[in-house]
Amino acid sequence: MRILVVGAGATGGAFGTLLQEAGRDVTYLVRPRKQEVLRRDGLRFISPTADRTHPVKTITAADRSEAFDLILVTVKATAVEGVLGEIGAFVGPGTSLIPILNGMAHVDRLEQLYPGQVLGGLARIVATLDGDVVRQQVPLTSLMVGGLNGNPVPPEVSQALDVPAVGFSVVDDVMGALWDKWAFIAAAGIVNCLFRAPVGRIIDAGGKSKILDAISETEAVAAAAGHPVSDAAHAQAAGILTEPGSAFTSSLYRDLSAELPSEAEHILGDLAGRARSLNVPTPLLDLTLIQIRAGLQR
Repeated sequence: MRILVVGAGATGGAFGTLLQEAGRDVTYLVRPRKQEVLRRDGLRFISPTADRTHPVKTITAADRSEAFDLILVTVKATAVEGVLGEIGAFVGPGTSLIPILNGMAHVDRLEQLYPGQVLGGLARIVATLDGDVVRQQVPLTSLMVGGLNGNPVPPEVSQALDVPAVGFSVVDDVMGALWDKWAFIAAAGIVNCLFRAPVGRIIDAGGKSKILDAISETEAVAAAAGHPVSDAAHAQAAGILTEPGSAFTSSLYRDLSAELPSEAEHILGDLAGRARSLNVPTPLLDLTLIQIRAGLQR
């Protein structure tokens, strides 16, 4: 299959490299400046087991190309709207699209544009972009894919993504898995952004009960939306967010602290909107959004 990876950042660069190393036909859709860098230097990916640089194929939104068979959308939520206006030229009637982002709004938008062609995707990888270098911190690399609205995952998509370096799986309830993750990252965002500290310091300050309240709020929204969080996901979230002495902070908190573009509206704002439509009270989530939005007005 001809695979288009939208974005060559941490997630796209990591998975794109691993697919390319397994012999898959991978092209990156990037901005012109990024294209110049990749053409000149290649894509460097440092994982816990290897440091390598590969030449890569790239295109920009202005380039012409035949439709791709599979498109992996790996940009941050803040770039989604711009990307949606660019990928249309590369989508054909047989193209499958897999967004790999936090939250859920992007799934709805893609389904509106390409009904029946979108698959749910959930990646687990801890990677960052250090300049133009993709760095993976821990060995965990997995990708779960599932059909939406009862549609199956095309076998050719599974074959293309099932490579030795990636723990690939097809799941029956991908929407449930996406909501499990969304409930956790939203709860983590509430906890860190509202109290402006790592988990351990919040617990030391007497905040454990509020952490559990935040988890309950986000999980209540998921349940009301028809996707109750699994027992395993709940236990994992509670374990991570109530560990004494933990230095854990959410990526949302780190982005806001560094005054970088954040996914606050995509992760928290969208969840709050759904909570209101479902009549689910979310006082901690609402307070967190007020704090974030007020801070962004400075």
